[in-house]
Amino acid sequence: MELRHLRYFVAIAETGSLTVAAERRLYTSQPSLSRQIKDLEDQVGTPLLSRSSRGVVLTEAGKAFLDHARLALHQVDAAVEAARRAAQPAKQRFSLGFLTGQEMTWLPEAMRVLRAELPNIDVTVSSDYSPDLAEALARGRLDVAFMRAEPDMDLAYRRVSREPVIVLMPSDHPLASRSSIHPKDLEGLPFIAMANKAKVLRSVIDEYLANEGAAVTPAQSVDNPAMVMSLVASTRGVALIPSYIEPLMPWSVVSRPLAGAPPMVDLVVGYSPSNQSPILHLFLSHLDELVARVGKTEV
Repeated sequence: MELRHLRYFVAIAETGSLTVAAERRLYTSQPSLSRQIKDLEDQVGTPLLSRSSRGVVLTEAGKAFLDHARLALHQVDAAVEAARRAAQPAKQRFSLGFLTGQEMTWLPEAMRVLRAELPNIDVTVSSDYSPDLAEALARGRLDVAFMRAEPDMDLAYRRVSREPVIVLMPSDHPLASRSSIHPKDLEGLPFIAMANKAKVLRSVIDEYLANEGAAVTPAQSVDNPAMVMSLVASTRGVALIPSYIEPLMPWSVVSRPLAGAPPMVDLVVGYSPSNQSPILHLFLSHLDELVARVGKTEV
């Protein structure tokens, strides 16, 4: 069994199609991919995929195999990254990730902490969806990320802030004249919901609406904060979203607090417990100081 067998299998499982996996993920022919999967199933000793006219689905054995295949690929990627870093010990490197939009608040002070201790450090910065940041941490592509605490990931988290969820609406919306919005006021309005890439936030919002007895039906589901704001403005919809996006809002949308106790969503610093980088440990040792400085800046 070779690594390519695992990569091919994971690609098919994630796309649900031999054709899509072959053409868009693996850049190989479908017959060649089918042969590779047949070889893999022969080595495992049981079918992993069930093929039909509707696509490809995992067998029970395939579902069990998928988790281990992903873990093996993560470990290989982490090993490669560790070897590459070890080959260039003279250049200290550190990779920071941010939930899109959070870099505006946290990056300046994070860089101040790093530069104060290591003025010649090579820092790379990226922003992404929280699940993708979690995967990058697990694979060793990131050292630390400001993100949501993603479930089912072997990562460590430290909370750095709690953000209230607010209501987003067009600037000329009738509700904009109110000082606060009750969740039941959202019933019957086009509602822009969070989608799969924001599953932690989506679960917080869904639980809050259910507890408040607000019957809200999503008209659209999106992941990106910029797209949320765009759809709110263009469809005259409303959305529930963490307050950190307020400095990013265009003139066409406004925010209002929720009446009563709003739902809160945690922002955490995530990292892999297996990452033994001394720079990571240095950064974490200054985390309380960083949080305090950001709090003073925001005030």
